[in-house]
Amino acid sequence: MAGTPALLAHGVGGRQDLPITLAELVVAAALTLVVTFVALGLLWREPRLDRDAAGGRPVPDRLAGLVDAPAFRWALRGLGLLAAGWFCVGLFGGPDTPDNPTAGALYVLLWVGLVPVSLLFGPVWRAVNPLRTVHLLVALAARRDPARGVRELPAGLGLWPAALTLFGFVWLELVAPDRATLPVITAWLAGYAVVMLGGAALFGAGWFDRADPFEVYSALVGRLAPIGRAADGVLVWRNPLDGIAGLRPRPGLVAVVIVLLGSTMFDSLSNAPAWLRFSQENGLPPAVTGSAGLVVVIGVVAVAYLVATGAAARVGRAGPSNAADPADAADPAGGNGSRRVPSELAHSIVPIAVGYVVAHYYSLLILEGQRTVALLSDPRDTGADWFGTAGWQPHTALVTPSGVANLQITVIIVGHLLGTLLAHDRALYLFPRARAVAGQLPLLALMVAYTVAGLLLLYAG
Repeated sequence: MAGTPALLAHGVGGRQDLPITLAELVVAAALTLVVTFVALGLLWREPRLDRDAAGGRPVPDRLAGLVDAPAFRWALRGLGLLAAGWFCVGLFGGPDTPDNPTAGALYVLLWVGLVPVSLLFGPVWRAVNPLRTVHLLVALAARRDPARGVRELPAGLGLWPAALTLFGFVWLELVAPDRATLPVITAWLAGYAVVMLGGAALFGAGWFDRADPFEVYSALVGRLAPIGRAADGVLVWRNPLDGIAGLRPRPGLVAVVIVLLGSTMFDSLSNAPAWLRFSQENGLPPAVTGSAGLVVVIGVVAVAYLVATGAAARVGRAGPSNAADPADAADPAGGNGSRRVPSELAHSIVPIAVGYVVAHYYSLLILEGQRTVALLSDPRDTGADWFGTAGWQPHTALVTPSGVANLQITVIIVGHLLGTLLAHDRALYLFPRARAVAGQLPLLALMVAYTVAGLLLLYAG
């Protein structure tokens, strides 16, 4: 994370805090996945999740009217602008010391805090994104349609821009030298603003959906929210698994979820004593070692995923003959071709990535989040107390070593169980029924490998 000691303190739990030994935990987690796989094969024989995101129970009319009201949407945009303005007070006017809340606001409140907020309310960053609002205001002032740009977005662009900007942010967060200092944060945010606003001017507001790392991150996690939009735009209560099952394949989607998962795994690795010794003793600048390590870990995660999904396609003999939707069956390039299997199964990685984020950053969000909120009351460190929170002391009741260890175990295993369930349901759609279970064996091996690696990285250090 960032360079201050507080921001480096990701976790509290350790091997000594586990209710069982690490070896027993790894074996138990792997067996849990295997038993779940067998049970799904016996009991879940038809696709049950809403792949088209067409279902759900409409929310009460008053709630839907409030959320869809123009005044409410503008209130959220205004809140985003105010928060960005207050952030800039510390960024441009505050001291470059650990008492400046800028690093905590960016790395903790925004990046980590987006996960629980999006899990509850859906893709919230889209509603409050200050750069999207700036683009909208400029377009309205110029009497232009904000959705239209100078050029059309390339049809095959997909989420590839978001994969690149997301990698850029995790590199800043995990590797960049002096990443908690104001000059480094300012330089990165300036580049981010230029890319986002420049792209929006060129391609229209749809650029944010394709390129903004925070919007795409929040949108992916928000697929697991209990509230969302049906295919016709109606606000509904829904099964969160239906929400994530409705994530359709797009170019770059696999890259986005792999960057999310791989970067969190690298963050765990970078805190391990063996990695710290290697970084200090290899004679290379830390940024070079860190950059190489980040790329290698993401690459390993990607290769494992592509090999497993490729093997699943071959074993399961994926093809349009098993399409649940006749429109897909008529399209050889549709959702069931073997080449599309990695993208079709990318949604199953999202709960796994969310589980790692919660496991790895829970204590950071609770402790450093409270500290950052207190510092935000006086971002210029002048002795003021604008919000009455300057004297806050972090409460630690929710962050005990055994409690954090148990939470980490739970969310990692639950994330992989949900991933296994999602992959199973999609495999029933992709593969002929007689081959569906066999086609999932490479996916099961992948889930077990990810689980074991995640637990070892979190606790073996």
